[in-house]
Amino acid sequence: MQGVHGRRRPGQGDAFWQFRPYLPGDAAARVDWRQSAKSDRLFVRETEWEAAQTVALWCQGGPGMDWRSGKELPTKRVRAELLLLALSALLLRGGERVRLFGLPRAFAGRGALRTIAQSLPAAAEVAEDGRIPRHARAVLIGDFLAPLEETRRVVAQLAARAVRGHLLQVLDPAEETLPFTGRVRFEALGVAEHALVPRVEGVRALYEERLARHRDGLAALASASGWSFATHRTDQPPEAALMALHRRLAPG
Repeated sequence: MQGVHGRRRPGQGDAFWQFRPYLPGDAAARVDWRQSAKSDRLFVRETEWEAAQTVALWCQGGPGMDWRSGKELPTKRVRAELLLLALSALLLRGGERVRLFGLPRAFAGRGALRTIAQSLPAAAEVAEDGRIPRHARAVLIGDFLAPLEETRRVVAQLAARAVRGHLLQVLDPAEETLPFTGRVRFEALGVAEHALVPRVEGVRALYEERLARHRDGLAALASASGWSFATHRTDQPPEAALMALHRRLAPG
């Protein structure tokens, strides 16, 4: 199975990992006599732990993910869920285990994809789940437009349990370029708030600067925890983002 690969620590497997000094309680059959003959100490030969990888996936919810700037475009939620399910299909086909944040168990086998799709509405609204196993991998998909401290807290909690992962920011093209002109009223989704901008083109440069600063912050907080960060627009083909995610999760 492709999913059975080295986990970079000692355990059951066929590949040599390291020699360590013999300890009381070790079976005599584990002693490597050739290595031990080179000194006055006994050494045990350890192999690398080989097991399928657990990958925890999360897709951001909330009213903001249901927005799109044109009928010809998918909403951010639709694109994020498409990428999550396509990535799940590749991982399951490769023999890995897939779990969703907020659900009690992982899924395995190609037949699990339908169950994962049906379980999406029950997944966690926030990327916090104490049941994600240590040394698992994680992929978080959303627009990540919330204050940086919220994302930093989530990533830090996972990284503290040796979970490595990837942030994929999915945005509508209008959220990147602010293509509107003239007097525009912007209404918040899900709350009764609005902002009336008399001349949008006058704030476009400042908006782009702040978005770039926010993205730099996301990349920096991801890098500080050993994670990676990428962006994707809903007017772009999803295949490139999917394959980049899959490469990020490759063993080693």
